[in-house]
Amino acid sequence: MKAMLSQPMAGKSKEEIKATREKAIAVLEEKGYEIVNTLFTDEWYSRKSMKERGVVQIPLCFLAKSLENMSLCHAAYFCKGWEEARGCRIEHEAATAYGLDIIYEE
Repeated sequence: MKAMLSQPMAGKSKEEIKATREKAIAVLEEKGYEIVNTLFTDEWYSRKSMKERGVVQIPLCFLAKSLENMSLCHAAYFCKGWEEARGCRIEHEAATAYGLDIIYEE
């Protein structure tokens, strides 16, 4: 069984993002899930590289990749604050529409 994380990141420090991810990953692994990456940090997703490839809507590029990776998953874990983040709301709609198990951070 595989799961992805949907995590709001705007306005958060790298440390806050990392701590939230680590907590979520621990919960999911305890439930027996393998984590599918939705944190795209390699050079291909650097702002410079995306601009060179002609990407105009960078957040939409990240969302598209996240939705692609969602296709590999049985479940989606939504971190606190997901309701306030546009991309997380879209991921939630997709996860619900396509029948993924939904897990919310407690």
